[in-house]
Amino acid sequence: MNKTELISAIAANSGLSKVDSKKALDGFMKAVSQSLKKGDKVSLVGFGSFAVAKRSARVGVNPATKKKMTIAAKKVVKFKAGAELADKVK
Repeated sequence: MNKTELISAIAANSGLSKVDSKKALDGFMKAVSQSLKKGDKVSLVGFGSFAVAKRSARVGVNPATKKKMTIAAKKVVKFKAGAELADKVK
């Protein structure tokens, strides 16, 4: 499902127009992004939580040249599904 399909699904499930659904989704994505950028965890009970984790530097292999290379440390976004969401997916 891409963003356009998600907007249509939100509109169908909520009774909102597609325009309002797009505004709601854009607002949600912006709020989550801003919180994660500040280092905050975003928890949605029953759905899951988003958090920033630090990935350490490591040695990898360039698939084209087969030479070892250092992959720099970086921050990554992690998502952990809540129990209710996990049960619905089963």
